[in-house]
Amino acid sequence: MMRMGWGDLGAFGEPSKETPNLDQMAAEGMLFPNFYTANPLCSPSRAALLTGRLPIRNGFYTTNAHARNAYTPQEIVGGIPDSELLLPELLKKAGYVNKIIGKWHLGHRPQFHPLKHGFDEWFGSPNCHFGPYNNKDFPNLPVYRDQEMIGRYYEDFRIDLKTGEANLTQIYLKEALDFINRQQASQQPFFLYWAIDATHAPVYASKDFLGTSQRGLYGDAVREIDDSIGKILKHLQKLGISKNTFVFFTSDNGAALISAPKQGGSNGPFLCGKQTTFEGGMREPAIAWWPGRIPAGQVSHQLGSVMDLFTTSLSLAGLQLPDDRQIDGIDLLPAVLQGKLIDRPIFYYRGNEMMAVRVGLYKAHYWTWSNSWEEYSKGIDFCPGQNISGVTTHTQEEHTLLPLLFHLGRDPGEKYPIRFASPEYEAVIKRISPIVDQHKATLVPGEPQLNICDRAVMNWAPPGCEKLGKCLEPPTSNPTNPAASAGFSCATPEQLTAADFNSLH
Repeated sequence: MMRMGWGDLGAFGEPSKETPNLDQMAAEGMLFPNFYTANPLCSPSRAALLTGRLPIRNGFYTTNAHARNAYTPQEIVGGIPDSELLLPELLKKAGYVNKIIGKWHLGHRPQFHPLKHGFDEWFGSPNCHFGPYNNKDFPNLPVYRDQEMIGRYYEDFRIDLKTGEANLTQIYLKEALDFINRQQASQQPFFLYWAIDATHAPVYASKDFLGTSQRGLYGDAVREIDDSIGKILKHLQKLGISKNTFVFFTSDNGAALISAPKQGGSNGPFLCGKQTTFEGGMREPAIAWWPGRIPAGQVSHQLGSVMDLFTTSLSLAGLQLPDDRQIDGIDLLPAVLQGKLIDRPIFYYRGNEMMAVRVGLYKAHYWTWSNSWEEYSKGIDFCPGQNISGVTTHTQEEHTLLPLLFHLGRDPGEKYPIRFASPEYEAVIKRISPIVDQHKATLVPGEPQLNICDRAVMNWAPPGCEKLGKCLEPPTSNPTNPAASAGFSCATPEQLTAADFNSLH
């Protein structure tokens, strides 16, 4: 799910209890309260999920400035490199049919599209549903079926920004059910990546769900997603294939507090939100469901990552990991099926910098930064109401010599750093330091894909536009290499306002 927070589900303590289907999924399966994204922003997180590799390895980062988030807006020239092996490419070897429904976000130019990287079918968009645009300064974003566009957001796929009404989640649900039906009828193993974006600003929900939540429009969107997931799970059971189907629910990053409360969710007890490497930006809701294989009502304290879904899926398919590259994801099946705990670190990256690491219950910050004073002065706040002196800094603060250390069991909100002079601090840092040293010494960064912007590569004339009469004239090419802001790859800080972040992030 798009930027759904750890605290948005009833199973994780959301007080309105408006996610009965996801809560039931958790009751019938396994809850992961310590599950993480690989980056606090959408595109790098999705690249990590599908490659099993940190964004610093697969190229989904920028070197335009230090520790800057970057993603794939329309202007970005780059995308997922051909050298990366994606999960659907490998699953094909075991006879799987692969479909993505919803947002791709790993490059919008045709050479980067899902069908070039192992997916057999696609219904959705290369970017998020921003807009509407005037098709002169910016083109409205295309919606694809497989290799060709079938329309554009706001023109052919309506989103009412005044009311929040859009029927997209229902369309995505139908696509999922139809795909499952076809694969069951043909007895084909399948991989379905249901990557919808209703909880991303501008948030939307269909007419039947508008006004039904105590949480406003964002809650309406969550309720519709919950209802849709319930229908997918029930459909698997109706077809008699639920015991042969592993289902995993999670998010791509923490809730965007810059958009809260009307367009953003809850990160529960955790500090800050999307864009930051504090727990609120990186820790995600996660549920595994596999009737007959996963005992009901389980809670695993395994440290998990979206990258583990790559490795776990290959294990389920009986496939070996690629041996020509570093894979960061681990196989979660021992944790899921046997209740084992696997010792592993979690690295928190922001752009090209390792900001923090978690080992066991301890988290060490080597850099802290929320966002710049310049952005903060414009109302761009990733940690509203959560200022913690010396922690949620608005300048990039390095702590390499004396990392800030927190015990996330006693202090999940990262409010109380452990004293430098304490025996606990000395013992834990002695344990963590070699892990960090080895990681940095062996890291080989990939070629950064999110450095160059050019308005000429935007979605002016996507494949299939000529059939619809929707081709637009691109401007003259003018590649730029901007100093990225905290999380907007193609703009400089002075160009950004809070409204930019609220609508685009």
